[in-house]
Amino acid sequence: MDVYGPIDANNQTLFVRVYDLPVSGSGIPIFRRSPDMTKSPVTKSEQLLRIDDHDFTMRPAFGGPPIPVGVDVQVESLDTISEADMDFTMTLYLRHYWKDERLSFQSTNNQSMTFDSRLVKKIWVPDMFFVHSKRSFIHDTTTDNLMLRVYPDGNVLYSLRVTVTAMCNMDLSRFPLDTQTCSLEIESYAYTDDDLMLYWKKGNESLNTDDKISLSQFLIQKFHTTTKLAFYSSTGWYNRLYIHFTLRRHVFFFLLQTYFPATLMVMLSWVSFWIDRRAVPARVPLGITTVLTMSTIITGVNASMPRVSYIKAVDIYLWVSFVFVFLSVIEYAAVNYLTTVQERRGRKLRNQLPCTCGIANPEEDMMMTTCYIDWDPSAAGTYGMPENGARQERILALLTLADSQRRSRVKTSRGYVNVWIDTHAIDKYSRVIFPAAYTLFNIIYWSIYS
Repeated sequence: MDVYGPIDANNQTLFVRVYDLPVSGSGIPIFRRSPDMTKSPVTKSEQLLRIDDHDFTMRPAFGGPPIPVGVDVQVESLDTISEADMDFTMTLYLRHYWKDERLSFQSTNNQSMTFDSRLVKKIWVPDMFFVHSKRSFIHDTTTDNLMLRVYPDGNVLYSLRVTVTAMCNMDLSRFPLDTQTCSLEIESYAYTDDDLMLYWKKGNESLNTDDKISLSQFLIQKFHTTTKLAFYSSTGWYNRLYIHFTLRRHVFFFLLQTYFPATLMVMLSWVSFWIDRRAVPARVPLGITTVLTMSTIITGVNASMPRVSYIKAVDIYLWVSFVFVFLSVIEYAAVNYLTTVQERRGRKLRNQLPCTCGIANPEEDMMMTTCYIDWDPSAAGTYGMPENGARQERILALLTLADSQRRSRVKTSRGYVNVWIDTHAIDKYSRVIFPAAYTLFNIIYWSIYS
């Protein structure tokens, strides 16, 4: 019969089922808990798999042919590619397939059994490792990300979620217009090819990738797999699986951050060719500013790059641009020097010659009287400057040699010397030569590296 009543300390009503049998000698019934009919006695998984009956420190079929272990990989994410450290970081699901008859069990419905990491530690699993890896770990949130699935015939699926940082030898000679191929290598650490035959379970289809994988600086072109043998002189031959992926760098970022600013600095340095040669406070700071800016760009690019012993494509562009900027400063130094020499020569002629007159047409019959022209040294560079603002300067000096000593030093057919100095021609030619040469360099550069 069923009895209701407050039988606990908290005065809560509980349902108690009382059976008629048995009763005590005093006639008071004995209360017993009814069995839970939702549960049925089952055999422990370890007893069903007979784990205690076998030595799982040995590989399956020890002493016989090598055990085949198939592998497939699901790439979850390609996290980072580091040129400075020459490595990459990848998160993937690594799955192993093999058959261990010691784990076979009887099943009426032919269903598999799935276990977590607690059983993995008690049976034999392949001892895979990542060759050339720097860091790797199995995810453990909220528990260890391991899965073991055993089928009645002894086939086993072992899956784990792992993040690995592995080495990638990059060739940066074409940086940033480069394409890189990196590889993740999987190999058994202890078992040679005589004990374990490692292979891709479905060939190239064994590698699957998430469609959402993307990188900020790279375009993932393709993934593919290969299999090779690796030899170690002390231990022997091992099967090694390769995951290759090809990456092409996005160049637009570097166009905005490196190439375009460098080109603007070179073009800015050409502005000095249109500034008057006597405007020293304008031309000198412009040249120095462009040189320092180019130095900053070069330093910023190399700060995030490894110290390789070869020249990169970006180095060629930046250093050639730096040379163009530097030559524009040298060009003004040459113009300023020639202007100074011209002024000195003009002063010397004024002091030595009995008559110095500016003549517009040297072909005319030059019969002039002796005269002296008052010369302002501050305006020494304006001789022969036309009023319409033309950029040429011509100095014609008519020398009349009176004594034999001057005739011995300067002799001409008519007794005249024509002195022609044109410092503005350097700026005029530079306006054409510099842009033409830089344009030709860009055509050659982009035709080679594009």
